[in-house]
Amino acid sequence: MELEFELVHECNSKGAVLLFHGLTGSPFELKKYARFLFKQGYDIFAPCLPGHGDRAFEIYTVKYQDWLSFAKEKFLNLSEKYEDIFVSGICLGAVLGLSLGIEFPKKIKGIVPCSTTLYLDGWRLPWYNCLMPLGLATIIRFYYNYPECEPYGIKNEKTRAVVKKLLAKSEVGMNEFPMTGFYELLKLSKVIRKNLSNIEAPVLLFHSKEDDLTSTKSAEIVYNKISSKDKEKIILYDSYHMIFYDNEKEFVFNKIAEFLNSHIELKNKELIYA
Repeated sequence: MELEFELVHECNSKGAVLLFHGLTGSPFELKKYARFLFKQGYDIFAPCLPGHGDRAFEIYTVKYQDWLSFAKEKFLNLSEKYEDIFVSGICLGAVLGLSLGIEFPKKIKGIVPCSTTLYLDGWRLPWYNCLMPLGLATIIRFYYNYPECEPYGIKNEKTRAVVKKLLAKSEVGMNEFPMTGFYELLKLSKVIRKNLSNIEAPVLLFHSKEDDLTSTKSAEIVYNKISSKDKEKIILYDSYHMIFYDNEKEFVFNKIAEFLNSHIELKNKELIYA
């Protein structure tokens, strides 16, 4: 199946996991993560967000409401087939996962936000941040793209080299960040921050201390403002933004599997003793 449309693995029975990729990315960046979860017994659905994939030119007209509507539609479609649905994502995808937790506080089995991007304050962007207000507030945002560059969100040098080649061929995502995308992401962030207290589902947060795109401030705000009684924040110390392809990916995957399985097992125990 072409990655620009949707990455799907199904026919398991534990439940479904809805995955969202990051800004300017594609389902390709979720490939290893998706395969791991599928092997754990979960059906996986990783759609390509509006303005990405083979319709990347639409990123200049997509609004954050389009991303919200898209995420909601995908969740509602899955809810017709699955009783247990987990939501996860990276970067923009993590923010969309949280939006579903806000929209459906009683329906989501659990949320796993990774490299949650509520702010663009990572160590790679300090010089750019001084220009951001001018660019975002004016028509300039429709004409300027911030080029993707080293370290491409990856600390592991071998993996980084591979991703660099793929990005040059536009095979795994865009090789630049349109400022219009930044603009809509930050508008979405404001909406999400105001409503985080609505989230009641179990939450497992991952964020790298050295995230080059967004600092741990985003994860800290999520952790402190959500109403979930079952919540955990894990800080990584040997990864950058793209944690599914970096040095600690096995640790991340295993912790997520423990999280998902624990809530499926908890449900089974409740059914037995009901």
